[in-house]
Amino acid sequence: MIKLLAAPVRSIVRFPLFQLAVVVAVILILQAGNDNSARGQIFDGLDKLVESTVRLLSAAFNVKSFTKSWLTTGFWIAYVYLACLLILALLRAVISKMVDFVGWINLFGLRNAIARERGIAAYRAWVPFERIRPAGIPQEKWKRRLLGPLITNHRTLRSRSGFREG
Repeated sequence: MIKLLAAPVRSIVRFPLFQLAVVVAVILILQAGNDNSARGQIFDGLDKLVESTVRLLSAAFNVKSFTKSWLTTGFWIAYVYLACLLILALLRAVISKMVDFVGWINLFGLRNAIARERGIAAYRAWVPFERIRPAGIPQEKWKRRLLGPLITNHRTLRSRSGFREG
């Protein structure tokens, strides 16, 4: 249900022009910060990084003032965009671990909902394989054929780790 409600927001957030606008807004917010504040210090650090990168390229190539300004702008956008991607990746990993923990301890009785969502995702991942299954091969044989090595390796790893099913 949450995915259904978040779908329009996700489609807007994934739009590259929106991402560029967010990056430019972050740069302007950082620039507006006081020099002694955290925002000001982050801005100064990024400014030094961008300047050193542009200086490095200026040493390697003949760069005039127009090109230098475009390089400065481009590196600002690139570095802030990469920082935002890194922050979002870390947030995604933390949220994923939190959801796993909530399901593990059954906090708020969400274990079944989480399992149902993951089951739906697993089914959606399996559907493309079902579409290419030849009509003459039964589904169980098809699953063993595709998943057999994976299941065998999984059981081998479990037996080596000392984990017992049952």
